[in-house]
Amino acid sequence: MKTTGGFTNQQKIKIVVISGPTAVGKSDIAVELALHFNAEIVNADSMQVYRYMDIGTAKLTPDERKGITHHMIDIVNPDEEFNAGRYIKMASPIIRDIHERGKRCFVVGGTGLYIKALLKGLISAPPIDMNLRKRLKEEINIKGLNHLYKRLMSLDPDTAKNIHPNDRVRITRALEIIELTGKRLSDLKKEHQFKQREFRYLYIGLFLDRKELYERINRRTLKMVEMGLLDETRHLLDMGYGPELKSMNSIGYRHMIKVIMGDWSMDEAIRLLSRDTRHYAKRQFTWFRKEPEIKWMNPRNIDEIESEIGRFLENEI
Repeated sequence: MKTTGGFTNQQKIKIVVISGPTAVGKSDIAVELALHFNAEIVNADSMQVYRYMDIGTAKLTPDERKGITHHMIDIVNPDEEFNAGRYIKMASPIIRDIHERGKRCFVVGGTGLYIKALLKGLISAPPIDMNLRKRLKEEINIKGLNHLYKRLMSLDPDTAKNIHPNDRVRITRALEIIELTGKRLSDLKKEHQFKQREFRYLYIGLFLDRKELYERINRRTLKMVEMGLLDETRHLLDMGYGPELKSMNSIGYRHMIKVIMGDWSMDEAIRLLSRDTRHYAKRQFTWFRKEPEIKWMNPRNIDEIESEIGRFLENEI
């Protein structure tokens, strides 16, 4: 009988993961499936963890949740540090509690790193060194982020090619790991092999053809603006959450900040918000395509998805 981490496959809690690119319809379909299977939902979206950020993160309203309990939403303030390690520490006990109460658990969201960490464990990396981080931040301010990205490309090209050149957080962290451990992040990942599996899981990825997905992204961008994304952003700024925060530099909020500061017109912000969201969806696809266990399914085929989940939950496989 196969074992991992001291538990047989039969002893492990079963969870269903529903992921895919932004705007594909994960949240809505997950609610319908949760109603069918008597499940609760654990969020796996890195932005929906933040309080006060509702419209720009596409959180479902209480009515849209249809009575389904959602966990890991609105759990930290926008100026708090949140990462995959913290996500695991909070989400794992919630999943075990859901199981102990006799309910099913669906993990739903598009943050591939959080899902991978939950399913396969995290590499052992050193804690943040604030002095080193301050030095790297000062270097960015003086020489620019591209200077650090080029350094990462020379020191750890395998990691750099999977990081967007504008991703300040991940570039900085990868360089920190090299300086603190003398090892490349790509080498740490190879050593780890991501085999720490606490749960048995069915990993469903939702997909639509590119044209339809991009049309959905464009419509959702307009809907967010109509719902008051500008006012939500202004309220966050008034609360003291500045543009320098990681959360406030995310898609949607950084675009509205440009409008508030007078740098862009609303029409320009909408155009760039749609474009940047499409680019983000493309990066998500790039990430998920590297996960061989994902079963890709069209969200319109809900009966087929229900059957797949039913076979997984009911059969001893």
